[in-house]
Amino acid sequence: MSTADKIKPNQTMTFTVQRAPRTTAARKTMERLMGMQTSIQSGRSKLATLRRIKDNVTYIRAGRKWVNRKRATKLVVAEPGATFTLKVTPQIVNDLKSVADHLEVA
Repeated sequence: MSTADKIKPNQTMTFTVQRAPRTTAARKTMERLMGMQTSIQSGRSKLATLRRIKDNVTYIRAGRKWVNRKRATKLVVAEPGATFTLKVTPQIVNDLKSVADHLEVA
């Protein structure tokens, strides 16, 4: 039974990255899926608050406020050995199946 066959919606599943994706699209898809974890989302939220308070630079440009925003910090990297747990919803099943050959279901 392949990894793609094990993916069923409405379950909480843990995935481990077996090998790094070769294409940029697959890497981005995997990192987006890894970013759906609640711990990563809360970390992004905290970093966004800190960026808004501390790192963004506001000045007047053409008579109006202008904000130079700092880029968001990457909290996940799709490299072998990385593990993530997701509540698999019907909306993300196709994304998981598209990168299933790089993942192992734990």
